[in-house]
Amino acid sequence: MACQRCGFQFNCICAVEPQLQSVADFVLLTHPRECNKDTNTGVLMTRTLPSCRVEMWHRTQPPQALLDQLKNPHYQAWLVFPSDEQHPALPLTLPTATDTKILLIILDATWQEARKIVRKSPWLNQLPRIAITPQHTSSYALRRNQQPGHLCTCEVGIELLNLMHEPQAAQQLQTYFEHFIHTYHADKSGHAK
Repeated sequence: MACQRCGFQFNCICAVEPQLQSVADFVLLTHPRECNKDTNTGVLMTRTLPSCRVEMWHRTQPPQALLDQLKNPHYQAWLVFPSDEQHPALPLTLPTATDTKILLIILDATWQEARKIVRKSPWLNQLPRIAITPQHTSSYALRRNQQPGHLCTCEVGIELLNLMHEPQAAQQLQTYFEHFIHTYHADKSGHAK
């Protein structure tokens, strides 16, 4: 029987799950097709970062809790998405006010779905964008048609933690992510590692 938390049947990874802290809040704006995929790495962030939550994206019904949070002056919100001519990428700046918190919105979807989310959600285009420039190539290879230079959701989270000068949390999440990747194939094949 599969572990209720990590989903693995033969190689539970819950014992190596870190508990992390960050100065930022994270929202994974998740496409409905991602919810039941066992290759989704956004769950690694929600398990390890108490300040990370999922909001489901629906074209005709934006998530009201997130819309309300974007109006809250105590949050400095950013969309993590590549820039374009109308929306240049800006450097992440940490808030100077002590009562202001960074809110990082990560699109948890395939690249095709993520582009659709941005195109069909005009409220996202009001946010400043952070474009991630990865220092390493992605080590995520659990899905076909991976594009060079693209990162999975968890790898984006790792890059953001590094951008916010939280290298210890970034390294712990990286280690947990690598453990997930190495365990995935063995578990799906029915063997213990």
